[in-house]
Amino acid sequence: MDLSAAPPTPAIRAVTRRRFEEVLNLVPLFRPRTVVAHAGYDWQRYDYFRKTWLENSVEFWGWVAESLNRIGSRLMLENVYEHHPGRCSKYSSACGCSNVGLCLDCGHLTAFGRAPLEQWLDELGALIGQIHLHDNWGHKDDHLPMGQGRIDFVRLFALLKSRAQPAPLS
Repeated sequence: MDLSAAPPTPAIRAVTRRRFEEVLNLVPLFRPRTVVAHAGYDWQRYDYFRKTWLENSVEFWGWVAESLNRIGSRLMLENVYEHHPGRCSKYSSACGCSNVGLCLDCGHLTAFGRAPLEQWLDELGALIGQIHLHDNWGHKDDHLPMGQGRIDFVRLFALLKSRAQPAPLS
């Protein structure tokens, strides 16, 4: 399903909102601790109207986060095509909801990120509430099992453990 929370087209945002309303209706049934969603920023598609995209994104994800908080769950926005961790922290803080966390996707970081792992962990810090573990060779989002690509999971886990933040969900 290809949804987009922040494009300039109101009709596309409306369809996305309707689909997320369906998700929100299921949260009380399944009672997940978190709900993970891709923030959806793709610099190749949205960079020319980045300010509008961010304003729409803040409005949408703020609504989702508040809705989840009211029913006892927490929104985790996952990195995908972001090159640097700064954009991810901007999503979380801009949503205006203190209970928005980040799902660090180590496969996406390896395939699409351009900053070292330490920078991601240092800049995102306690915002990382969940981690998505899969492997790749750094060229595309292969979703390989851990240990079948180039990601050094021993190092990743050691770096996560060395930080004073609570351990993320996996």
